[in-house]
Amino acid sequence: MEKIRVSKLLSELGLCSRREADSYIEQGLVTVDGEPIHELGTRAYRHQTIALRAGAKRQQEQRLTLLLNKPVGYISHLDDEQQYKPAASLITPENQFAAAPDQTQRLHFRGLAPAGRLDIDSSGLLVLTQDGRIAKLLIGEDSPIEKEYLVRVSGQLSDAGLRSLQHGLSLDGKALKPAKVSWQNEDQLRFVLREGRKRQIRRMCELVNLEVIGLKRIRIGQLALGSLPVGQWRVLDKNERF
Repeated sequence: MEKIRVSKLLSELGLCSRREADSYIEQGLVTVDGEPIHELGTRAYRHQTIALRAGAKRQQEQRLTLLLNKPVGYISHLDDEQQYKPAASLITPENQFAAAPDQTQRLHFRGLAPAGRLDIDSSGLLVLTQDGRIAKLLIGEDSPIEKEYLVRVSGQLSDAGLRSLQHGLSLDGKALKPAKVSWQNEDQLRFVLREGRKRQIRRMCELVNLEVIGLKRIRIGQLALGSLPVGQWRVLDKNERF
């Protein structure tokens, strides 16, 4: 049986990201069969017990996760086209929803990164987090988390086209996972997906001759956009779960 890097094992167990794991290892906050390790690149067998020490767990508890109602016209990631404003630029004290000023002043925003994408023409719920566990949960290849969208369309959609949206389409030569797609009203579809390829819904609609006029994400897992105003954000409560 081959040994595997401890950082990879920690990520597979959902305890932290590989990048976070390296930091914890350097701090002596990771144990293998109860013994602390300190060297990056340390390897272990899958049957061994890999764990985080209390100090690492305390650091994780301090990591911030935010929910933002992204407006149209903002990109989600800094590595997208640079002439547009990133959604992270909206994370300012003035845009925090229903919070006292002193609460915002105690927050530390360094290292916040979007966990998933919303393209520049789309709006709605966007998660930004400092926590690698949440990022992996939401955007990992086998993520179990549903994302729900309301999609305004133009064009004619046949019953066969609707069935194709639900299951049977491929993008970039790879079959899409089954989706829940239904009519919300006469010109708006409701999509529920468990994956998030680039511009996936828009490209799916193109394949059945529909044009997307508007797209809004209203739910990620158990968390709904709710009454969060456009352009504003709030802190994920410690008792909330995706």
